[in-house]
Amino acid sequence: MTQDAPIPAPSSAPAEPDHRTGRRWPFSRRRKHPVAPAEPVDPDTELGPAGGMGRGVRILLGLAAGVVISFGMAAIGGILAPTLLALVLTICAQPVRVWLERHGTPQGLATGAVGLTVFALLAGFIAVLWIATAQFIGMLPQYKPQLQQLGTEFTNWLQSIGVGQQQVQQIKAGFDPGTFLSFFGGLLGNALGLVAFLVIVLTMLILMPADAAYTPTLLRQLQPTRPNLVYAFGGFAHSVRRYMVVTTLLGIVQGVINGVALWLLGVPAALLWAILSFLCSFIPNVGYFIAIVPPLVFGFLTGGWGTVVAIIVIYGVINAVVQSIVQPKVVGNAVALSQTLTFFSVLFWAVVLGPIGAILAIPLTLLVRAVLVDSDPRSRLWRPIIGDLTHTRELMKEQAVERKTERKQQHAQK
Repeated sequence: MTQDAPIPAPSSAPAEPDHRTGRRWPFSRRRKHPVAPAEPVDPDTELGPAGGMGRGVRILLGLAAGVVISFGMAAIGGILAPTLLALVLTICAQPVRVWLERHGTPQGLATGAVGLTVFALLAGFIAVLWIATAQFIGMLPQYKPQLQQLGTEFTNWLQSIGVGQQQVQQIKAGFDPGTFLSFFGGLLGNALGLVAFLVIVLTMLILMPADAAYTPTLLRQLQPTRPNLVYAFGGFAHSVRRYMVVTTLLGIVQGVINGVALWLLGVPAALLWAILSFLCSFIPNVGYFIAIVPPLVFGFLTGGWGTVVAIIVIYGVINAVVQSIVQPKVVGNAVALSQTLTFFSVLFWAVVLGPIGAILAIPLTLLVRAVLVDSDPRSRLWRPIIGDLTHTRELMKEQAVERKTERKQQHAQK
């Protein structure tokens, strides 16, 4: 074969016949090798006349600015966390205030009533959590022998599989009731910090709804000159409101069912674990595992492996129904964040703002997306990469249909 002779493509080679039987063996067909994409010669259209010059520098500067901002937010987390919580609560309660004003309630009265109602619900929830934690601390010492025995058995098993002695001792110390007492006692004893937290939330719940009364007019003022910014913040408020309201209602249902099930199984501190289940419903991906560990430990101490299996089944079924079936259908495309980005956002905001950051991870990530992506038409091209897969799924369905049609045609030609 000369140099100019065409070389047949491997994908077009037919199946080689079996020399022993004379039939074509179907698995001997050559597979198509992946072809490297062609290198583009034209610059990206969204870059304009500047081309790609300086893109790497801009990315590095953006990352550096993000690191500085993150450290700054962590430094003032004590006041920033309650402020952001009040912001999310204000966004969720805004339609109620608007409805009251539309039906003749004076603006000041509607604002105060909504703010005080939201604060009363939040304070009542914290009071119930406080009582449940105090009851748990009171009953914890009677389980000291069982916890120590469980810790000894678990560490012996770890040593049998080759875990180091130092790691084993650290894990064994976690089964000491004194560790639980110091942790939960610290939560109850930090009354001054809790009071300061509630004062900030109450003040913000009074001030933010009052300022929110001007928001519709401000958005109309910005509409002619900054339509993309108005679009971004409008979508952010709608997404946060829909996500938080739906998650709250589903979390209440989830917590009540789990609490009743634990109470029927005889697991101690069922009320506390029900509240923990409700709070963890706001933490995607990892909240389920955080909520199930304490009931498993105390369920094993009181009922053995039968209770453990029952708790796993109950929590697993409820979590699967709520998180995988009900919530995606109700929330829809309001969140539109990929699973990887969602998990990273939980870890990131938990490090920056603590437990409140983990609970508010989705709303805070949506705020960042609204500022950096949705407010810029050029940046919206990145929405499919960060999780908005509506059009992508349609393309995948079309490609699946095309591949199916090609396979049928190939099968018919044989």
